[in-house]
Amino acid sequence: MLMSESVHIVCPHCRSVNRVPGTRLSEGPKCGHCHESLFTGQPITLTTDNFDVHATRNDVPLVVDFWASWCGPCRMMAPAFEQAAKLLEPHVRLAKVNTENEHTLAARFGITSIPTVLILHRGREVARQPGALGLHDIVRWVRPPYLR
Repeated sequence: MLMSESVHIVCPHCRSVNRVPGTRLSEGPKCGHCHESLFTGQPITLTTDNFDVHATRNDVPLVVDFWASWCGPCRMMAPAFEQAAKLLEPHVRLAKVNTENEHTLAARFGITSIPTVLILHRGREVARQPGALGLHDIVRWVRPPYLR
């Protein structure tokens, strides 16, 4: 993606698809429909209802943490994943899928251990990392190939 091109960003609040000039991504763009911020510095929660629109309609990569509340490593990784959202947005969108509630999504992506983090770009899986990651590991893993 060239920064001079317009990019499609799905609103985390109303799911509207917004076209934003790439050069203005870092300027805190707001949704044209609901007027909320398109980037909140927090991972969004994905469900079977909203997963496909975020996975396929965002032009920025989607980094998804598959987790469960009973999983100790998932709970340990959660603060680092939240901090990564602050560092990596608006060039990627971070999201979480609770595998306890979203069995279908976990099965769809063949999640057999948690936490597992996927990077999706325009609906296609481009990378997978099983196991808990610290903040620097998340940023280092996402940045090189996906943030140009």
